[in-house]
Amino acid sequence: MSIRLPATILGVGLGGFVDGIALHQVLQWHHMLSSTATDRVGIRDYPVDTVPGLQMNTLWDGLFHVVTWVAVLTGLALLYARVTRSRGRLWRSGMLWGWVLVGWGLFNLVEGVVDHHLLGIHHVRSGPYQTWWDLGFLALGVLLVAVGWAIQRRADAIDLCAPRTR
Repeated sequence: MSIRLPATILGVGLGGFVDGIALHQVLQWHHMLSSTATDRVGIRDYPVDTVPGLQMNTLWDGLFHVVTWVAVLTGLALLYARVTRSRGRLWRSGMLWGWVLVGWGLFNLVEGVVDHHLLGIHHVRSGPYQTWWDLGFLALGVLLVAVGWAIQRRADAIDLCAPRTR
């Protein structure tokens, strides 16, 4: 068994939380449906400067957070099931954190391509430079995948059933 899948799922969830908390809530650059006036799939417009529009965007942001929360719980549960005795070593392992970064980068790439480019339902930051913000988000995803891949490749393998040492 490997920690590749659980750590990647954990990274997807954590990447979604960073996106949702930082970009949706703290910076308020976008919400899940904040660009539906110009989307590519015909979703009704939900402008964030109206109460009904903000309510719908907040609902969809909440559903997005539920999905990212489930990904984090799933990743943690799978890690817990696979690592029987060396849990302390796991949390200090480059193998784990490399795959978490890969998952975070994959989140950025999939979410960026689907929501920003294909569907157009929101952008990282709307305005005259929104394409550059969206491309920067994708570039960050590629960077996270590359750095995570390099970290996990250099990391020592984890014996998932190794006895504890004192």
